[in-house]
Amino acid sequence: MNQIEIFNETEKKIEEIDTMYQLLEYAAKEENVENAIFNVIIIDNERIREINRDYRGKDTPTDVISFALEEGMDIKTDFRVLGDIYISIEKAEEQAQNYGHSRKRELCFLTIHGFLHLLGYDHMTKEEETIMFKRQELILDGFGIKR
Repeated sequence: MNQIEIFNETEKKIEEIDTMYQLLEYAAKEENVENAIFNVIIIDNERIREINRDYRGKDTPTDVISFALEEGMDIKTDFRVLGDIYISIEKAEEQAQNYGHSRKRELCFLTIHGFLHLLGYDHMTKEEETIMFKRQELILDGFGIKR
């Protein structure tokens, strides 16, 4: 059993939280993730800009940042502490408009993108990007979130 928490730290009403939660449960099954603990925190552009500046050296807002806690750890426990995913609701809304799809689709995309980062997927090389982005689309399509 996974423990997934989604926190809305903004003033905005986020009706998509239930869908995001169900999507993460689906993705965890698809990725064979069991007994994991992780969080999704929805924040505003100012807060994600601060996080991006402090942890990545980039003083600009971004859409999603993941902090994978398992990376490089060799601790044996009965559960996995995967980490935290931070999503900017303002960036999600902006990108949804720019890409011509719903806020729900964008939030789901960013949620899965962040989740796959927690699992060790990356997109630093073209090969890694191809693998990660294909996996994202397979999970989204399988859950019923289409472009």
